[in-house]
Amino acid sequence: MRFDVYSPLVLSLLLSAVGPVIARRVAPALAVRVLTSAAVLTAAATAWSLLLLATALLGDVPPVIHEAREDGHTVTDQVPEAIGLAACLALAVIALRVYRAVRAERCTRRTLRRLCAGHPADSELIVAASEVPQAFTIPGRPGRILVTSAMLSALDPAERRVLLAHERAHLAHRHGPLVTAATLAAAADPLLGPVRTAVGFLVERWADEQAAATVGDRHTTARALARAALTAGRARAACALHFTDRSVTRRIAALQTSPPPQLWPAAAAVLLLGTLATLLAADATSDLLGQLSGALN
Repeated sequence: MRFDVYSPLVLSLLLSAVGPVIARRVAPALAVRVLTSAAVLTAAATAWSLLLLATALLGDVPPVIHEAREDGHTVTDQVPEAIGLAACLALAVIALRVYRAVRAERCTRRTLRRLCAGHPADSELIVAASEVPQAFTIPGRPGRILVTSAMLSALDPAERRVLLAHERAHLAHRHGPLVTAATLAAAADPLLGPVRTAVGFLVERWADEQAAATVGDRHTTARALARAALTAGRARAACALHFTDRSVTRRIAALQTSPPPQLWPAAAAVLLLGTLATLLAADATSDLLGQLSGALN
C-alpha cells in the first residue's frame, strides 16, 4: 500500500499527457472510446485510493486495530497523518465537484427537454425561428436535432446535408453519454481535465468524419463547418455537442487530409493505463486487508 496507493494519481497525470496526443493521431471513434473508458477507470481508482489514504485519520479505528495494539501487536501506520487529512479534504472537494457536475447535467437535460415540448414525438428535426445561428442534438428517446432558422438560411443545400449528417452521428453513436462519462470522471479526478477536453473535441471530429462519409465529400464537409463557424460568429454555444466550437480550425484542417488510422496498439496502451490504475488500487486495498488480517492473528 505504501506506493501502490499513490499510483492512480501518477497515472492520471500520464493519461492527461497522452490524451491530446491520441486525439491527434488515432481515429476519433476509437480514441473517444478508449480515452473515456480509461478516464472512468482512473477516476474510480483515484477516488478509491484517496479513501484508502484517508484511513490514516482513523487512528485506533476499526476496533481490531485498537485491540491488536492493546495485545502488544505492532500495527504500522503506512500513511502519514498529514496525507490522510489531505486525502479527506480532497474527497470532500471531489464529492462537491461530482454533485455540481451531475446537477449541471440534469439542468441541461431539463432545458433541452423543454425545447422539444409541443413537437410530435416522432419528429427528429426541430427548426426554431431564431436569429442566433445554432445547431445541436438533444439526446434521449427519441433523440432530436434542433437547428435555428438563421443557421439553415446561412448554408446551401449540400452544407445543410452535412450539418444534419453531423448531428445524426451524435445521436446514432450516443456521444452524449460518452461526454457525460468523461465529464464526471474529470469531476472526480481534476487531473483528468485535459482528457475531458480531448473527448469533447473527439466526438465532434467523429461526427465530422461520419458526415464526410455520408455526403461522400470531405471538402464540402470542411466548407460547411467553416461557414457554420463564420455564421455563428460571437454567438454562444447552447449545448456541449454543438456544431461550432473553439477547435473548429483544427477540425477543418483534419478534414483536408485523409482520415486518421486506427492505431490499435496506441489505443490499447491508453486503455492499459486505466486498467493499471485499477489494478494498483486493488493491490493497495489487498495490502490494507492483509494488515488487518495480521492484526487479527
